[in-house]
Amino acid sequence: MDGVEFRKHGRDMVDYIVDYLDNIDSRRVTPNTEPGYLQNLIPSEPPNEPEEWDTIMDDVEKKIMIGMTHWQHPRFHAYFPAGNSYPSILGDMLGDAIGCVGFSWAAAPACTELETIVLDWLGKMINLPDDFLSCKKGSKGGGVIQSSASECVLDCLLAARTQAIRTLKVKYGDEFEEAALLSKLMAYCSKEAHSCVEKAAMIGFVKLRILEPDQNCSLRGHILRQAMEEDIQNGLHPFFVSTTLGTTGCCAFDNLQEIGPVCQEYGPWLHVDASYAGNAFICPENQYLMKGVEYAMSFNTNPNKWMLVNFDCSTMWVRDRFKLTQALVVDPLYLQHSYSETAIDYRHWGIPLSRRFRSLKLWFVIRSYGVSGLQDYIREHCRLAKVFEEYVLSDRRFEVCNTVKLGLVCFRLRGSDELNQKLLSTINASGRLHMVPASVNDKYVIRFCVCAQNATDDDIEYAWKTVGKMATDVIEKMQLMGEEREQETKVFDEEDLEKERQDMVQRLEAKNRKTLQFKRSFFVRMVSDPKIYNPKIVKLKQDMSLVDETPSSPTISQLEYNYYYE
Repeated sequence: MDGVEFRKHGRDMVDYIVDYLDNIDSRRVTPNTEPGYLQNLIPSEPPNEPEEWDTIMDDVEKKIMIGMTHWQHPRFHAYFPAGNSYPSILGDMLGDAIGCVGFSWAAAPACTELETIVLDWLGKMINLPDDFLSCKKGSKGGGVIQSSASECVLDCLLAARTQAIRTLKVKYGDEFEEAALLSKLMAYCSKEAHSCVEKAAMIGFVKLRILEPDQNCSLRGHILRQAMEEDIQNGLHPFFVSTTLGTTGCCAFDNLQEIGPVCQEYGPWLHVDASYAGNAFICPENQYLMKGVEYAMSFNTNPNKWMLVNFDCSTMWVRDRFKLTQALVVDPLYLQHSYSETAIDYRHWGIPLSRRFRSLKLWFVIRSYGVSGLQDYIREHCRLAKVFEEYVLSDRRFEVCNTVKLGLVCFRLRGSDELNQKLLSTINASGRLHMVPASVNDKYVIRFCVCAQNATDDDIEYAWKTVGKMATDVIEKMQLMGEEREQETKVFDEEDLEKERQDMVQRLEAKNRKTLQFKRSFFVRMVSDPKIYNPKIVKLKQDMSLVDETPSSPTISQLEYNYYYE
């Protein structure tokens, strides 16, 4: 493809993108496909000769789009938003065209310096302490763009591990191997923390203690203190605490004002993961949710979630960049340059060496919308979430299961977990809405997140009417199946009674025969989609199903399982 062809096809691609986003509501939210569908549509061998561009684009619509979950769809309410906007797309386009690999200042001076500047911009927008900013005189801190929050957590854990090993070497002497010292390190997080914390601990070969939050799903200071004191008595060394502002399950907030002083007293690195909620802190009225952040050593948020920036763009700040880079510096001769002592080389701030020009799209978005435009966008999503919450509260069949502070509402039908699992399965299977579940205070809840960039009141009303209608249908089917099962159970009991009489006769005639042993089977309760969602919920249900071993008629939960999964 030469420049002339690129001009033509580039314009066609822009038209395709605009048409896709403008008409996305005409598509199903989720695809009606099964795993492996694409293998039947695309040849197993690559083409030996060039193909026409029009043929390739025809396959995009006929083969790719039919297998997509459309995250920008106004009926998509799963997970958290996936940032998207035209300025961001154009920023990525330009970055791809420049094609630099910005691992050092010398390799791409503008790529490095723009990243430093826009991270200071964003840090000021969310009102981070000055110690996290690069531009402040005397500051040792600064910001960097990573690929994801998972990478941010891992980088900070590795930095904390390096500092802890140094401390323990001073305490125990150099004769101790680092492997032996690693066995003494203990990290901490809440049960509500993202699974990436557990993965980071696995990669770092350190122990992780998962703590119980309070009834509001918030990790409290006294719980952390108690755990640390126990571990210290057992010869362990607390070195890392990962807290969350805006948990994935229900958008809960750990209590930094209580946790911070505990970390200050016992010395572990305090990290704050605000992947979703951190974007909302650009609105001054939401900044109360980050009280206590002054105790943190590091902080991350994802503009690619809720600030109209396309993936990947996870921003991370550290109070002391030298403590971060000490854990990650590898400096071969071929990467050194004459400005190494005076310039930032972001290759030392993370695991990858190669780095894209990601700051362009963040720069484009902030300049195109302005701080006020981004604030308006956040506030509108928060308002729409409150609208949905009011719908839920107006229907006595439902209950709200979280404190709605931002754009996420957790709700459920008043009834069994199985009933709510079936409701969510029915909604998702329809292709009219897409939501995912979570476990909040050991209850199965349905998460409704406002995600679409241009979401409206009509979208929220449509979503609620769909939920309400499907809830009515599910409840009616449950009641009908319950009556049918009740009749079947009566017949089953009579047949069992006759069989028992026959067995009694056989036992009397053959006194040496052993008493028959009857074994019960138990129903396995499943979540909405066991291939995707949290297996811990399934395990919880299995454990609960083993509690009552008294023979009885099928319960309503068992009837629900029979109807929907047999």
